[in-house]
Amino acid sequence: MAKFVIAGRADCPYYAKAELLADYLQKNLPDFQIYKITQHPDVWEEWLKDVCEKNKWNHQKSPIIWRELLDRGGKGLLLGGYNEFLEHAQLYYDVTSSMMTELMMVIAQENLEAHIEKELEKEAQKDLISPLQVWITSATSPACYNLLPILTSGEVFGMQTEISLTLFDKEQTEEHLRSLVMETEDLASPVLRSVSSCTKVKHAFHQAHVVIVLDDSTEEEVYCLEECLRSRLPLCRLYGYLIEKNAHESVRVIVGGKTFVNLKTVLLTIHAPSITHNIIAVALGVEGQAKAAVARKLKTTASCIKDVIIWGNITGNNYVDLRKARVYRHDSAIWGPPQFSRPVLDVIFDSEWVKREFVMTIKNLTSTGKQFGRILAAHSIATTLKYWYHGSPPGEIVSLGVLSEGQFGIPEGIVFSMPVKFENGTWVVLTDLKDVELSEQIMTQMTSDLIQKLVAFGDVMTFQPYQSGHKDSILSDQAPDEEKDPVMSDAVEFLDLIPHTISENQNQEPINDSKGKTAEL
Repeated sequence: MAKFVIAGRADCPYYAKAELLADYLQKNLPDFQIYKITQHPDVWEEWLKDVCEKNKWNHQKSPIIWRELLDRGGKGLLLGGYNEFLEHAQLYYDVTSSMMTELMMVIAQENLEAHIEKELEKEAQKDLISPLQVWITSATSPACYNLLPILTSGEVFGMQTEISLTLFDKEQTEEHLRSLVMETEDLASPVLRSVSSCTKVKHAFHQAHVVIVLDDSTEEEVYCLEECLRSRLPLCRLYGYLIEKNAHESVRVIVGGKTFVNLKTVLLTIHAPSITHNIIAVALGVEGQAKAAVARKLKTTASCIKDVIIWGNITGNNYVDLRKARVYRHDSAIWGPPQFSRPVLDVIFDSEWVKREFVMTIKNLTSTGKQFGRILAAHSIATTLKYWYHGSPPGEIVSLGVLSEGQFGIPEGIVFSMPVKFENGTWVVLTDLKDVELSEQIMTQMTSDLIQKLVAFGDVMTFQPYQSGHKDSILSDQAPDEEKDPVMSDAVEFLDLIPHTISENQNQEPINDSKGKTAEL
């Protein structure tokens, strides 16, 4: 049996003529078979070069035709181009082609259009069957246990989106990771295509579509803030470098936890500069704590409280803003339909509670990390991801830590929690909100606190403090490039890079705004 392979550029008229001649031979000769390979003009030369180098052939034009030696098991026997194939057909089968040049050109154009359409269909099918690659760092941390069932439930990415999970942590946790992989497989989730673990630094975040950065799993504590800050620098540099190098170009990175969330996020943006808009910090945990505190005061449920804004450092000095907050389905003298709501500050008549007890409650929760354990951390991350992919509730304000571009007079280059909405697969800062301006004193303290911690990290050498109505950049004098290059080596030990846990809010006193606004600084 004779089997010929015919390969050529999709727009090549001689490929079209050879293809039709081969089709005729295959139809009329029982022992003649052909296999066609059509390549787009943009990739043809590179493809031809690779084939010729592999088989040690010398051929430079389209088409290229060779015979597969099925009965010998050896490599293919090069026949040549169109002329050689035509001579072979005339000599062995007494068949020739009389196709005119004009018809050859028409068929070549049709071949190109058909090839492009076929490739588009393949890409569309590939998108449907290729799972979403989701990576979770510090996968042995407590929050991951509660996050995995939510991610595999289909509620976050949708029941039509299959996901492939990779649990990433240091080598010392390999046995622990294997157990976690088996438990996740036991969930038998219809949206879970696969789950695996990774402890090799060089393989981290390979083609990742989503990266979830969790708090590190160590339980060891340190008491020096500077030491704790600097311990995070190598790990954040490493993660940023690996994400920039290995992840998918559209990767979305979400940073959650109860320690240094803003700072870890901004370091990732510095070392993964091509995806800065797709790196965010989760603020819904603090927002949820604030809603729950207000709900307890009003004797209602936290889900009835909407539009609480968290400004500033999510896990440190922040400002809990109730000026836009509203309460729904509140048991009071005024009733309305389910969509009826009232301003929270109009319903809470105890202004002293707002300025003192509420401030201290949120401050203590933020600074100590109390009640911000597995459930709240997992739910906050999952909800933020859900909003990112499917949009936040219409008309509702969501708090999110994002890289400042000067909105609200916040200096550029720091990650700052501010009001946003999610729509069409992205987030938008709500700069058109009225009456949300912060006092210069509060803004200065929040921005200076974040900038000073960045200086402690060593990635920013100088900064400009906040100035009302003025945009300043804090990245004017960065460390030299050679100091920023992450250490990439198989000898890197994760244990040396894992930071310790410590509060960002050490010895900070709350400041009460003179207008009765709720501040946590």
